[in-house]
Amino acid sequence: MKRIIVTGTSRGIGLQLAQQLATEGHQVLTLSRNAKPCKSLNKQNITAFPFDITDASHFQKVVDFIESDWEGVDVLINNAGALLNKPFAETTVSDFEEVYKVNVFGVAELTRVVLPFMSAGSHVVTVSSMGGVQGSMKFPGLAAYSSSKGAVITWSELLAEEYKEQNIAFNVLALGAVQTEMLEEAFPGFQAPNSADEMASYIANFAITGNHYYNGKLLQVSSSTP
Repeated sequence: MKRIIVTGTSRGIGLQLAQQLATEGHQVLTLSRNAKPCKSLNKQNITAFPFDITDASHFQKVVDFIESDWEGVDVLINNAGALLNKPFAETTVSDFEEVYKVNVFGVAELTRVVLPFMSAGSHVVTVSSMGGVQGSMKFPGLAAYSSSKGAVITWSELLAEEYKEQNIAFNVLALGAVQTEMLEEAFPGFQAPNSADEMASYIANFAITGNHYYNGKLLQVSSSTP
């Protein structure tokens, strides 16, 4: 049984992750602005409360919960993400900031506050995108989104080096097309080869076992383009 934190759990892959991990018997803390979907799962081993990854005051709620209920964290899955599909010529600094607050700054801050509760053998998994992988196919309108997803890849590689003496692993999964609401927003009408449920199964297994085989690595989880 692991103590696992998952972000971005109001829909799609994150919601499926929460359900699957809880069904497997793990203790799961789900963090999302909308906590209702996870609460409606009615799993005793899921804790869900509203959490805004862009609000600095919300991180203390996570610390308080860990200290009072868990004392430690085994796995952190940084799944929350914000998408902007907008021509670059119309994309403002504010637009970039809003995307980066979720996809980069929030990810970094949550990881920073959780790390003191992680010990040897723990695993931080960050969900990125093939759009953030250097040399992959890129798509117009996704400058803010894809560049933010590229940023967390390098960030994760750096933390793997910084925490290797503590034996805490950091890995990134760059996902290709998965049939989610976010995919529909980016590519309306596109039919992906994988469902949110299928991808959640892969991520859940990787989060539990992947640190035995990988550290500081980017895995491209994609069978199609986009």
